Amino acid sequence: MACRTAAQVGADGVLALAFPLHPPGRPEKSRAGELTAVALPLVVIQGERDALGAPADVAAVLTGRASASVYAVPGDHSLERNPDVVGAAAASWLSEVV
Repeated sequence: MACRTAAQVGADGVLALAFPLHPPGRPEKSRAGELTAVALPLVVIQGERDALGAPADVAAVLTGRASASVYAVPGDHSLERNPDVVGAAAASWLSEVV
């Protein structure tokens, strides 16, 4: 939802946690268009074992976007095992954008 509304609400950027790039096991049903449509600075914090899109797949979608980053963190789609790592990645990006 943030990808679709960020510009409309005057956001300075989009921080996406565990972006669902596709349904599990269905990469042909890609939601890449939602990421590529974001004209603001963008970061995606993605679990290394996310069944809804590996960090490398998300990074491939964002190739060439200077204002886009992908942080790969330990875990799956829930990101619940390492909240400190997720928080540190978010804080790092936010300090650059805000």
